[in-house]
Amino acid sequence: MLGEPPGSPRPLPLVRFADKALHALTETYDLFQLGRKHLRNGMAAQATVPLEKAKRREPQSRSIREALGIAYFRIGRWAEAEAEFRALVELAPADEFAHYALGRALVNQGRRKEATPHIKIARSLRPRTSSEGESLDQAVAD
Repeated sequence: MLGEPPGSPRPLPLVRFADKALHALTETYDLFQLGRKHLRNGMAAQATVPLEKAKRREPQSRSIREALGIAYFRIGRWAEAEAEFRALVELAPADEFAHYALGRALVNQGRRKEATPHIKIARSLRPRTSSEGESLDQAVAD
């Protein structure tokens, strides 16, 4: 650069790097919001596309994993829902919804025995009224 001694290192373009990083985060957030909008509007299959893209960018995001798991669950893709809820349980072992949703995905695949511990953990993390508890028990028993 002008006025610098020859051979001196050029400054890193930190501003440009920060702009790109911010843009990537904004795109991920926009993808997540689009997926949630599709879910709210009853378009679970359409929600999977932006949510899968968001997950590739932020695989450790609990919010993205939860929304994607819900989308898969709503369209009957039980194995994919299970994978998302299992990842959510690993990311947040005390998340009552993650255990409950994982249990439901397992029940829907006919794996009640495997689902039972997750349903029990969900119940212990958030005690419900007796009627809610009965419906959880019924989900496992059916």
